[in-house]
Amino acid sequence: MTPRDRDRYSRQILFHGIGLEGQQRLLAARVAIVGCGALGSFQAGALARAGVGKLVLIDRDYVEWSNLQRQWLYEEADAAEGLPKAVAAARRLASINSSISVEPVVADLTPASIEEVIGRPDLILDGTDNFETRYLLNDYAIRSGIPWVYGAAVASYGLVMPVVPGLTCCLKCLFPEPPQGTQPTCETAGVLNAVTAAVASLQVAAGMRILTGQEPPRRITSIDVWTGVIRQLDQPPPAPSCPACGLRDFRHLRGEGRPPISLCGRNAVQIHERRRPVNLSELRRALEPLGEVRANEFALRFFVEGYEITVFPDGRAIIKGTQDVALARSLYARYVGN
Repeated sequence: MTPRDRDRYSRQILFHGIGLEGQQRLLAARVAIVGCGALGSFQAGALARAGVGKLVLIDRDYVEWSNLQRQWLYEEADAAEGLPKAVAAARRLASINSSISVEPVVADLTPASIEEVIGRPDLILDGTDNFETRYLLNDYAIRSGIPWVYGAAVASYGLVMPVVPGLTCCLKCLFPEPPQGTQPTCETAGVLNAVTAAVASLQVAAGMRILTGQEPPRRITSIDVWTGVIRQLDQPPPAPSCPACGLRDFRHLRGEGRPPISLCGRNAVQIHERRRPVNLSELRRALEPLGEVRANEFALRFFVEGYEITVFPDGRAIIKGTQDVALARSLYARYVGN
């Protein structure tokens, strides 16, 4: 550790839970943050300031105006340009801590891509917004022996749970199937930036304990920042009957591709069925006679018939203005192709 590092992280080094050895562990650590929205952007900023040596930022989406209320690393210019969140976050972190390594990955996490995208980090932090991706993360983490920290927030309520393979229960132990019925989302119930910051802070604190060689608190924490109520339950050990950590049946990792899905908090559908890349320059020339086109090196946005279609180089697209999967598929086929 350099004298400059000792000075920069001196307040963490003075903290009895971290110390000099713990700070050296943080500097050598690699963390994957999956989802760079309200939770993930806060996690990334906090870990960068704490001196975590390498951050891998994984996100499929781009910055919008509605994100700025709660997504901590982004500015108006990012929304105006429609930058991918992972790219905008990495740029901001470079000005926060230039001595760490930050790798942005603009991708949708799927069973086919998760091994290559995440690799073998020391820790995974959950910044996602849907159970499908969380189950995939849970399967991958349990199979690979990687600790991860689950987090969720909506309205004024949040939930945090660390998962340490072989030590604590996992997400599948608690929720063998996703919750049934209509669930509140950011779009239907709103969300306070205070609760996303609180949840992400608890995730980061649990993660830092893991990275410095300590066990996280074996507790499931729920918090309501509006009422001020905080509840904790003791976290049980792995369940022998759990499909993931008990039976080692990783069915979410065996999935083939991913169906179109509606995006949380968005009147939008993601389409990811194309198996070949898209030439954005050629697509721009084809679409310009048909409607407004905005493009940068990371994505192309096309405005037509009241819809906004954002196409990424890997062929993935987000169709904004509908939650009808059939309509989204039709628009994709009409303007991007099959």
